[in-house]
Amino acid sequence: MIKVNALTLTYPSGKGVFDLNFVIKQGEVVGYLGPNGAGKTTTIRALLGFMKVNSGSCTIGDMDCFCDAQAIQKTLGYIPGEMSFFNDMTGEEFLTFLLNLRGIKSHQRKNELIELFELDPKGLIKKFSKGMKQKLGIISAFMHNPSVLILDEPTSGLDPIMQHRFIELIHSEKKKGSTILMSSHLFEEVEKTCDRVIIIKDGKMVVESDVHALKKTKRTGFLIETDEALKALNILGEQGFHPEQTKEGLILCYLMESEIDLFIKALSRISLYSLHEVGQTLEEIFLKFYGTEGEPS
Repeated sequence: MIKVNALTLTYPSGKGVFDLNFVIKQGEVVGYLGPNGAGKTTTIRALLGFMKVNSGSCTIGDMDCFCDAQAIQKTLGYIPGEMSFFNDMTGEEFLTFLLNLRGIKSHQRKNELIELFELDPKGLIKKFSKGMKQKLGIISAFMHNPSVLILDEPTSGLDPIMQHRFIELIHSEKKKGSTILMSSHLFEEVEKTCDRVIIIKDGKMVVESDVHALKKTKRTGFLIETDEALKALNILGEQGFHPEQTKEGLILCYLMESEIDLFIKALSRISLYSLHEVGQTLEEIFLKFYGTEGEPS
């Protein structure tokens, strides 16, 4: 359904994406990941037909993303990383405007999504909170029942309950056969929704893998505060861990779930002020534990 073939798109600065190749089949949900500036948004702009590629090609449903952009967007849903609205409209007026623009008379799907995300669309958009605007964007992207969805940080600003509702929505769309490309920083979101993940860095593909491999790379991080930093580094290092001193008295250490017992036993030999669990972003998971050829390092 989505095909990117030897895609190169560069800016005058020299940044961009270079020789990208990937295919997303109908009904697949694929996570598109990478650090800021990696080229995710550039790829999305090419897929949406906003920019013409320097070389290579990208197609959606066998249609060229630049030449056939108008036809593609009839069945495409899109959530941008940074949303803009007509702020002097109410949420209801904005959604109705979009439905009229698409020639859709039924408001059933729109109303179902409003109920799912518990949005009151009657107020002026300029008075909406970040979370309310994000809900409005999600409803806008899904309410015309698109067959292809391109989602850039779709749950940014949503509380955990609404993030879970969004995951349920993705599951229901997948059952309908929708094809989804999704950029996200949330491990749980990608783990629970995606079939595969694609990682890019500096405009080039680093890793393409299924979600089972993603789970295997997940580490739990612990921030250790101690006045015995050198001793702690030595003890943890002797046990096969890779601790890093972030600043004086603070040590960061990542480990697999199976290593927690050994880790706690090692800490029992150290005088601690505090111990805090810290999360990993998806980019940290892949770029820390995978080499540039996609093999675990």
